[in-house]
Amino acid sequence: MFAVTGATGNVGRSLVQALAEAGERVTAVSRGMASVELPSGTRHVKADLGAPETLRPALDGAEALFLHDGGAGGHGFDPRAIMDVAKAAGVGRVVLLSSQGVVTRPESPSHGGVGRAIEDAVRESGLAWTILRPGGFASNAYAWAESVRAERTVAAPFGDVGIPVIDPADIAEVAAVALRKDEHAGHSYELNGPAVVTPRQQAEVIGAALGEPLRFVELTRDEAHARMTAFMPEPVVETTLAVLGEPKAAELRLSPDVEHVLGRAPRPFAEWARRNVEAFR
Repeated sequence: MFAVTGATGNVGRSLVQALAEAGERVTAVSRGMASVELPSGTRHVKADLGAPETLRPALDGAEALFLHDGGAGGHGFDPRAIMDVAKAAGVGRVVLLSSQGVVTRPESPSHGGVGRAIEDAVRESGLAWTILRPGGFASNAYAWAESVRAERTVAAPFGDVGIPVIDPADIAEVAAVALRKDEHAGHSYELNGPAVVTPRQQAEVIGAALGEPLRFVELTRDEAHARMTAFMPEPVVETTLAVLGEPKAAELRLSPDVEHVLGRAPRPFAEWARRNVEAFR
């Protein structure tokens, strides 16, 4: 049995589905509402990573755990306490969803600080481990959904600066393989998309999926900062804007790791947009 934390999120939801389709028993773990429809036979357990003892029922009988780091540790949980609970429950393997920024932005308190500490706790847990380090998510485009629906407008900073965003479904498929196969233990995988894509190009792609063009409005850095701090911690905002505005060479590199694990190239942004177009109608 596999326990999946963050099971109602963009990656966790796809991972639960992938494991269930493979015939595995899955416990979907989330902090609250289970509004997302789960596959038949999937068990749902409410737990809070900030209170590790609440994980015990979710880990009962689990051979492996998928651990979401909460967005570079944004939820402030104690990873070593979580690993202790997992070991006591008999879990043998953990797959951590971390962030590329742990390596590329070591000066960032949220990534190089908290994110690195979470990775260290997983590596030092005594469990078999795999660390997944995605860059930007294609699903970050959901932030534009309301303005696209209301005004057919996308507003974003750094309109012509791109990074190779990854489809969360690809992250989930890599995680499903790593949870099930011993050969991926002890490896860290950098996960990103097949091509660099700018915000302006993403807007064009979403418009094509909708069948009508979208207007692109380029925000200043200060305007973007003000909008993002409404729903993200300040250190995460600063790191995110740095990546979006001045990506480092390592953040632009097209990693071979998705293809190495899955035997196919990562999905392009256009495929994510077509699959999720209803969010923008």
